[in-house]
Amino acid sequence: MDLLNTLVDKGLRRETPTRAEALAVLATSDDELLDVVAAAGKVRRHWFGRRVKLNYLVNLKSGLCPEDCSYCSQRLGSKADILKYTWLKPDEASRAAAAGLAGGAKRVCLVASGRGPTDRDVDRVSDTIKAIKEQNEDVEVCACLGLLSDGQAERLREAGADAYNHNLNTSESTYGEITTTHTYADRVDTVRKAHAAGLSACSGLIAGMGETDEDLVDVVFSLRELDPDSVPVNFLIPFEGTPLAKEWNLTPQRCLRILAMVRFVCPDVEVRIAGGREVHLRTMQPLALHLANSIFLGDYLTSEGQAGKADLEMIADAGFEVEGAGEVTLPEHRAGGGCGSRAGGGACGSHDGSCGSHDGADGGCGSHAGGGVCGTAPASAPAPAASADEPRPDLVAVRRRGAGTDLAPNA
Repeated sequence: MDLLNTLVDKGLRRETPTRAEALAVLATSDDELLDVVAAAGKVRRHWFGRRVKLNYLVNLKSGLCPEDCSYCSQRLGSKADILKYTWLKPDEASRAAAAGLAGGAKRVCLVASGRGPTDRDVDRVSDTIKAIKEQNEDVEVCACLGLLSDGQAERLREAGADAYNHNLNTSESTYGEITTTHTYADRVDTVRKAHAAGLSACSGLIAGMGETDEDLVDVVFSLRELDPDSVPVNFLIPFEGTPLAKEWNLTPQRCLRILAMVRFVCPDVEVRIAGGREVHLRTMQPLALHLANSIFLGDYLTSEGQAGKADLEMIADAGFEVEGAGEVTLPEHRAGGGCGSRAGGGACGSHDGSCGSHDGADGGCGSHAGGGVCGTAPASAPAPAASADEPRPDLVAVRRRGAGTDLAPNA
């Protein structure tokens, strides 16, 4: 296919595709899907080989957010039956992080619900960052605390933070339909504050909220212009009790096309599969590793994810390897210069998982006590078979272990 050959050539040269080419990727048929994955996989392997970076989320403060983001289980007015608790102490957060690091995670993403941190909150998180780094010298720490005020990014950097996550989520033209308590411009401003402070910026999107192909292309091109180092791709988790609970718009094939489009537009950045992969990619998750070079390990903020052991087995079975602590994630031309100052200038750059934070698809990351895939029914009551385009609420499970509980985390 001429389109795919062109996109591979551009990706290897770090050249931006046209909007028409990006839209054409999303419009490809299911018969062409494996060709699309193979083409985008060439670009992924050129810049990142077969390495998969593991990230681990710690939800420092869960629920009771004053913002009205429609996708979020922690939003103002949410009826979702999620865990609610105030700030974890630094030693509690450090213990939670240790579980993910023991499972092979290279980056810990510290997330807190809310509009943005107060100066006292920045002090709390700074103490937590120091506690984690005292125990794990080589760990990367990404903070995701919402909208930043002047000087806060610098303080986080001084405390040892390596990165800051704040997602754009959707296109500027439709942002007001998703959130009314802050603006798209507010989000852009926070990403720029992180850049200016020398933090590695992480910013991504949420797919599946009823957006058009044009909206998806708009937000990914906006991300390329912002030049973050990592781009988390969240797939909406339709939590009961949120305004988007009935939005089941994704199939595994659609998710793969979205990831391929992001890889072509942002060829040499860390593309991370964030919240919702277990719900929407399901058994197609291994194919997604040919497109993205980064995932979250185990649970999310307020929802359960695939068991950490299953994540590691999936990576190995698909012929990939976990990226080691001593390996540099980004290509040499992007590493070490600070966001927005790479040679070649324009490619999207390295959450939280987003940090997959309340900015992400479910407002959080999780795994089941039995170690199975998110939402898997117990053996005594198997879930009924469903076609690929049917809703799967059986796969949406609220996190009940790890941070904020007395139970061991999934990692």
